[in-house]
Formats: sequence, structure tokens, C-alpha cells
Amino acid sequence: MQRSLWFAKSPTKVRMSKRIAIIGGGPGGYVSAIRFAQLGAQVTLFEKDRIGGTCLNRGCIPTKALHRSAEVYHDALHSESFGIDIEGSIRPNGDKIYERKAKVVETLVTGVEQLVSANGIRVIPMEARLKNDRVVAWEEGEERFDAIILATGTAPTVPPIEGADLPGLLDSDQLLAMAKIPESMLVLGGSVVAMEFASIYATLGTKVTQAVRSQILRMVDGEIVKRIKPLYKKQGIEINEKATPQKIEKIDGGFRVTFDKAGKEMTVEAEQVLLALGRGPVTEGLGLEEAGVNLHRGYVTVDENLKTSAEGIYAIGDVNGIALLAHAAEHQGVAVAEYIMKGTPVEHVPVPNCIFTLPEIATIGYSEEELKAQGVEYKTSKFMMAANGKALALGETDGLIKVITNMDNQLIGVHIFGAHASDIIHEAILAVTKGMTVEDIKSVMHAHPTLPEAFFEAVLGIEGIAIHAVPKKRR
Repeated sequence: MQRSLWFAKSPTKVRMSKRIAIIGGGPGGYVSAIRFAQLGAQVTLFEKDRIGGTCLNRGCIPTKALHRSAEVYHDALHSESFGIDIEGSIRPNGDKIYERKAKVVETLVTGVEQLVSANGIRVIPMEARLKNDRVVAWEEGEERFDAIILATGTAPTVPPIEGADLPGLLDSDQLLAMAKIPESMLVLGGSVVAMEFASIYATLGTKVTQAVRSQILRMVDGEIVKRIKPLYKKQGIEINEKATPQKIEKIDGGFRVTFDKAGKEMTVEAEQVLLALGRGPVTEGLGLEEAGVNLHRGYVTVDENLKTSAEGIYAIGDVNGIALLAHAAEHQGVAVAEYIMKGTPVEHVPVPNCIFTLPEIATIGYSEEELKAQGVEYKTSKFMMAANGKALALGETDGLIKVITNMDNQLIGVHIFGAHASDIIHEAILAVTKGMTVEDIKSVMHAHPTLPEAFFEAVLGIEGIAIHAVPKKRR
């Protein structure tokens, strides 16, 4: 069936302004398109798949839907500790879990499509290719634009391992399309994606083995990783660090993977193998060379205002390699629209990271390892979630909040693991981004009983005045 242009309803008042093309309809692309439209631009959005890109369709949102199902299953298994008796067996239903995931995705994607339409954005559901002089070509035509925004994102890469191209192996996209909870799974990699799937499936009852070339979650503060590892083990995840995969073989009922672990050979057999060893930028077939767009290590190079080496062409989101996170892409998408339409320079701010394992991890700003490497003096304070009244009532006492300040008591890093870490972190994001101090936070009343009180106590601990923490012994 031939696809035609999708034209949104035109706004009642048309303003002659810049003509903008955006290639890629993920979080960066569609958000940028909406902001451009708000600022009066005539926007054309190219997206060969569905609006929402990897994040909404095959990444962030479906993963978090699975995460929620795992949470509910975990709570049901432990309902007796809350005084709730459940008769009969409790088991996850893969078909229903994936049916719910699909419904969540469809609801959100449909809503975003309606937003795009309501903002008068022209959508062309086809592949686009750059030509010189800011011309974009597609199957049914070509046009010249005042500015072009590249927002094509990344895709899973195939690692250079013997057998990595065997049929039946899974990348993150394929795993999210599989409506079955496997008996066993081997996860290759220790990234955020790897840890989220390992934790979710282990909670749902899959026997999970993990093999990591170096160590898990290298981007996370070392103390947080050290403290959360026993919780992953408690979930049933067998983590093998410094284990380099050598070969993958197909066997009856699954796969066999051979590793080199500290100079010794080891093998693991599993029903499914997840390749979570990285993603690469989507640039092939875009005509970047003809348009004069330079790359560095595969990513599109940009300046401080997200301009590429080609006049009038910009790059946002994963494809520029600055921060491979959906919210970073959204922030850049709005910023580039403000820059092109209003001349407002792009502001580069600290990028938060939320990791949806069980329990969650959330971070903003510097880690201790980064500060030590730079030779920067700092202070730290920690508050354990077990001392928080709301966490105790929830039965979610695993975890802590760690605050890092400079020597002037300005917050420069916050690291959390525990229940609802992805929600608690937002006060810390504001504090770190705006350069707030302990004194600024100290003057803010926090509601009780709430989990963010633990952040408040951790901040007070910098000055040794946390109320609900045992004071340190004076020497």
C-alpha cells in the first residue's frame, strides 16, 4: 500500500516564518517539532516508523511497563508481610503482561500523534535523505528548508563475537517484542539497559546470568554500585564481571556462550541470550557526506549550539553522542528551536540518569570517582532509607541517598538507590542545576511523612545537623 503525506489540520492563523525539516520523530524530534510550531515555524517531520521513536515504541516506555508488572508481582509474593493473605498460586502471565505493555505504548504514542497533529505539523512517514544546500529528498519529492534538524537516534549494534549473528539471539528491541517469560536468560553487558532487563526478568522468575567485560553500571557512583550488588544477587541475578564472551553456539533448547573469565574458560547455557553491549548512531543512508555533515566515531559532530559542520543543519539527541537519554534529546530539541527562532544560546545543564532496576537508581551531577580523578575537594553525606518513616511504612527500606557538595556547601552531585528513586531525584536535579547550597535546602520545609525527607536529611548531614541520623562520634 502506497503511503501518502500526513497533513495535520492547519492552524487557524498562518504566520509566514522559517521552514524547518526534522528527520526522526523520537523524543528529540517530535518535541522539537512542537516547540518550533509554537514559535511560528512551518514544520515538516520525517519519521519512517511511528512517532515516538525507540523510547516510546521499543525502549523507555515499554520497559517501564514491564518494570511495573515486576513490581506488582514482587509485592504480591510478599503480601503476607503486609497482612494480606492470598489463596492459591501467584504467577506472572506473560501474555497479559505483554498485552498491558502494548496497550500502554499504544495509548501514549496515539496521544503524541494527536499532539503533533494539533500543532499543525506536517508529517511525512518516509525515509529522508539530505542533499546539498539544505535540501531534503524522499520517495515522493524533495524540498529546500531554512534549517534541518537531525534526530535519528541510535540502534542496537551487533558485537564482534563469534556467533553473535545467530538467529534467535535478542537485542533490546526484540526482547520487548517477545510475549514470553523465558525460563533462563543470559544477559551480555552491564549497561543500564542490561541491568534493567536482568532485574525485571529475575523478579518475574527467570533464572538470569549476567556476563560483563569490566563491571556493571560504570557510570554510577562506585559506592552505590557496591551497595546495590547484594540486592541484585538477592533477586537471583548471577553477575560475572571481567568475563569476556568468546563464542555463542546454538544448542537444543537455547544457546551456549563461552567466556574468558580472569584467564579461565567458563560456559553458560540459557534459553535466551540478550545482547546488550551497546548502541550505535543511525546515520547510514542519510546523505551526510553529500550535505557536508562531519562525523566523529560515527556520531554527528556539533558545536555548543548543536550546529553541524554544514550550514543550516543541526543534530539533537542520541545521534550527536552528547547524552544517550530521551530527556536529553527533548531538552536539546527545545533548545535548538529556541536558538534558531529566537537566537537564544543553547544552555548545557547537568543530565540526570534514572535506572529502573528493582530497586531504582537515580543520579545527577558528579560522582566521587569523577571528583577524585579531577583532584577536586568535596564533602559527602548519606542518609539510609531504613531511617525514613514513609519507606518503613512502604516496606521499602533498602537504599540510601548520598549528597556531594563542594567545600562551599554547594550541591554538585546526588546519588540515590531505593524505592521511587526516579521521583525523589527531581528536587536534587533542581538543586544541582541551579547551584543551590545546603543553606538553600535547609530553609525549605519538607512534607511528612514522605520519601524526599531522606534527601533533606542527607543534605543536613553535610553540616552534621541531620535530625534522624545518629551523630558521628567526635574525636
